[in-house]
This record gives sequence, structure tokens and C-alpha cells, in this order.
Amino acid sequence: MDSGQISGEKKKSPPIKVLSSQLREGKDRRLNGKLEFNIKRLGQWKNTALVVSVVWMQGTILEVRSDHNTVLLLDETGTFVVNGVNNIPKGNPCLLQGNYVMVMGMIQALSPEPVLRAVKMADLSERAAIHRRMWKLEVEDLQQTLT
Repeated sequence: MDSGQISGEKKKSPPIKVLSSQLREGKDRRLNGKLEFNIKRLGQWKNTALVVSVVWMQGTILEVRSDHNTVLLLDETGTFVVNGVNNIPKGNPCLLQGNYVMVMGMIQALSPEPVLRAVKMADLSERAAIHRRMWKLEVEDLQQTLT
């Protein structure tokens, strides 16, 4: 059995913590029919690319679009769009302008601004100040440990 398979299913990689600027500056590529994205790492390994398709991002909700299924978020490096928020458990209760949220999702586009299709969303507003301060450090730390 292929080491990339478990019980006949392909092993899925976990979401990678990223900033919106990393996605905006990234490049897409298609490998074996699968769309993946090369981004620059943060920190001391910034000259090596990181391949991502599922990401974990955090940001403040700037706008809930009229369809109530799309939101515009802002992290410390810029804006990004999240689609499909009505299709995820517990996504709807945190859809308030000004809330600080985490989103896990599949990348749909990199530019002009990153677009994700939501898989999971959670409200982090209760402790937003600490989450905001720690986010870039968490992203950099994770990216330095990934091979």
C-alpha cells in the first residue's frame, strides 16, 4: 500500500496556518489533476516554498455579503473572502461584522484577493486581543517546523 494512503483512502494533509499576503503572493500549480499553491514561508526558511491547498486563517469580519454565505475578512496583512459559510456547522452564529474568527478552508483563488471555501469557522471574539497578537507568531512557528 502507498504510504500516502490509509485504508484505501488518500491521506489528507492538515490545514496550514497562513496570512492573506502569503496567498496573494503565491503561485498556483496543477499536479495530477489537483490544484495546489506554492507560498513563501515566514521566518528563517522564507526562501523555501510551502505547498498548500487547505489553510487555517484568522481575521476580523469586515462585511457579511447580502447572500449571507460570503464574508470579507481582514488579517494583519490584508483582506480575504470566505465563501460557503452557511454550509458549515456553527458558521452562521459568528457572522457579525467586527467579530474575530478562525476559518479553515480550501483555497479557490489567490488574486486579486484570496478566496476560500469554508470547511470550519469559529468565533474567537471573546479573546480576540490575545488571538490577534499571537497569530503571526503561530503562523511563523508552524511554517518553520513543516518540511
